[in-house]
Amino acid sequence: MNARAVLVLVVLLAILGGGALVYQYQEKSERPGNVGTLGKPLLPDLKAADIAAIKIVEPKRALTLQRKDDGWVIAERRGFPADNAKVRDFVLKVLQLKVGQSEPIGDADRARLNVDASGTQVEFAGADGKSLGKLTVGKKYFRREVDNPDKAPADGRFVVVGNAVTPAPAVVFTVSDPLTQATANTAEWIDHTSFQVEKVKTLEVKKPDGESWKLERAGDNAELKLTPMKPGEKLNTGNANAATYTLSLLELADVAPDDVKDTGLDKPTLVNATTLDGLAYEIKVGRLEGDNYFVRFSSSGTVQGDDKDERIKKLRERQARDKILSDHVLMISKSKLDDTLKPRAALLEKKPDEKK
Repeated sequence: MNARAVLVLVVLLAILGGGALVYQYQEKSERPGNVGTLGKPLLPDLKAADIAAIKIVEPKRALTLQRKDDGWVIAERRGFPADNAKVRDFVLKVLQLKVGQSEPIGDADRARLNVDASGTQVEFAGADGKSLGKLTVGKKYFRREVDNPDKAPADGRFVVVGNAVTPAPAVVFTVSDPLTQATANTAEWIDHTSFQVEKVKTLEVKKPDGESWKLERAGDNAELKLTPMKPGEKLNTGNANAATYTLSLLELADVAPDDVKDTGLDKPTLVNATTLDGLAYEIKVGRLEGDNYFVRFSSSGTVQGDDKDERIKKLRERQARDKILSDHVLMISKSKLDDTLKPRAALLEKKPDEKK
């Protein structure tokens, strides 16, 4: 059996067998039908400097990255900042894509490889809105059979050049990059830098059920105190320090869309904090969705000090970003807020009879 016949048999078995698709690279000399495209750029005319927008469309969601000034923003989140490094990395990967294999395909093949409407459509556009290039990113491919294709790291992806629907492409390509960034999930694209409350002076938590507590300290090296303290109570300093310190380590999990409903922010847990730098934060923590809370916040105050002080400079830069963050409903991981949202009882040392 010659090499061409072996290849056809492998592809047919993969399509008909329903298992993980096995697609083996072969030498150029063994692939006469692949000689014209092997190793060539997938999108040879695409230039990074010309790209002003990237639209990524999946069957149930879409995302548009737009160039703004020296960075990138997400249109579907009212211009929320994207992670510039991730966008640059994605563009660079696409520019470097080389054809590994190419095969003619029909309708059944397109559906099987998800390079039809069920795939991920990626389109690059210029400043004038005109298309610079289109890709449809389909299934992962593997050089060997794997037990769980959905979770296994791939050796590459099946892609077609152009719109997957009209006209239907006649050729499918394989590329050696798995293109994991080809997703319309905003959580994969946002700049995850959050507001952060550093050097907490006072921290007050008020929960919807009426429970409340307050921690405060007089200065940088002073111990935290819980007010009011009842007779016989003793503060658990580890838990108290964690409640304040973890506010300086917050990260964004995602940004909620403007039309999100039932955030729980109409009856939130209120977190009010002041810092030794003279800043004040009002944080509203709403409903938990999955592993993340809906959060809104506002900040006020003026940082005192000279910009020559690197810490002061960073605080002022953070305040500028805080103005952007405060205009959105944020998603913050439960694990990042658990220490701050502890019940009052968890801030106290357990009594001997409670330790048993």
